[in-house]
Amino acid sequence: MKTYATIDSSEESLIKVTFTGEKSTDENFNQYLSELSKIYDNRINLSIIFDARKAGIPKLSHQKKQATWLSEHWKLMEKYCNGTAYVISNAAIRAVLKVIFSFQNQPVPYKIFSTIDEAKEWVSTIDNKKAKKIS
Repeated sequence: MKTYATIDSSEESLIKVTFTGEKSTDENFNQYLSELSKIYDNRINLSIIFDARKAGIPKLSHQKKQATWLSEHWKLMEKYCNGTAYVISNAAIRAVLKVIFSFQNQPVPYKIFSTIDEAKEWVSTIDNKKAKKIS
């Protein structure tokens, strides 16, 4: 099976999800969602950068499955996720994100960027805002 996305959690509070460019299949998409769920196992505050510069357009059924995942993980995201940054350079992939959010929005702030550096900068600002609210 070819991997749909890789998830890097080497930095404790910053998760990087990188789409590989492989077509979504039921098997690799389910694996992606399963791995995405695991990032909440430690119950710590985190931010996520989705690097979709190489992403292909997932099947509509997978877009709906992503929306269902958002709904099922709403409370975990609300409690532990500071926000999500999307790095998307392709207009079609931006449209896919809008479709997913038309099925189910997400409970945390998000923003779309053209570069990883912009995404990292924004994530650092939302991390700081949340830390100030907690203190």
